[in-house]
Amino acid sequence: MSVLVDDDTRVVVQGITGGEGKFHTEQMLDYGTNVVAGAVPGKGGQEVAGVPVYDTVTQAAREEDADASVVFVPPAFAGDALFEALDAPLDLVVAITEGIPTQDMSRVYRRLQETDTHLIGPNCPGIITPGEAKLGILPGNIFSSGNVGLISRSGTLTYQIVDNLTNRGLGQSTAVGIGGDPIIGTDFIDALSLFEADDDTDAVVMCGEIGGEDEEEAAAYIGEHMDTPVAGFIAGRTAPPGKRMGHAGAIVSGSGTGTAESKISALEAAGVPVGDTPEEVADSVEDLL
Repeated sequence: MSVLVDDDTRVVVQGITGGEGKFHTEQMLDYGTNVVAGAVPGKGGQEVAGVPVYDTVTQAAREEDADASVVFVPPAFAGDALFEALDAPLDLVVAITEGIPTQDMSRVYRRLQETDTHLIGPNCPGIITPGEAKLGILPGNIFSSGNVGLISRSGTLTYQIVDNLTNRGLGQSTAVGIGGDPIIGTDFIDALSLFEADDDTDAVVMCGEIGGEDEEEAAAYIGEHMDTPVAGFIAGRTAPPGKRMGHAGAIVSGSGTGTAESKISALEAAGVPVGDTPEEVADSVEDLL
């Protein structure tokens, strides 16, 4: 079993004719992902890497029986692309694009609440079920199939922690990069609930960072609702207050929440071991299993 994607997922790539879209479509196809269509306004009738291109997501989904999309569309147009995917409608939309205006994402988020679609991102590396499908820019070669779920706000830390897990023989059920923007579709609690319901996920790694209160809220959820054990990591321990560090959401307001210390304390109070380094996260997972 897996979370959100498997080898039956049929994928539309929005922005497939652009440089990034074309490159990562080829990478996803090489991994075995079932990419069945592209969607670019005005480009219908073309092919990219043997994949037919349609003018709209709705047309692509209808003609190719697609149920998911990956968005490689420039920031100024990504909001409209997301609305198009939500209106298709699709079961899953993965927004890779970084720098989508917050005002656009606010409108997308309100529309998302009216649908049954799962939106991952924006500003994320995507999602992968090892050996079955990857949607996004994740380097498939470092992942291995197994029973450890992973949720992360950081793409780079996802790769570091997954590499450590794989080298220990700790394969992954599904890994989800939820993204580091202030407004995202799937948050930690959403992803944790999916893994809690997955019979083949025996432990979860939650990789957070400074800024916002999502990790504190996730800690409360874990303490109250999860039987599946969770290990944690929080990036940004040495960041000065008020300093933005990388992600748009990674800024500490000075209110007493959002700091590395407050997040670590909340997780540990919920029974989540928090590693000081990515290598220690793998140690924690071994102990939990």
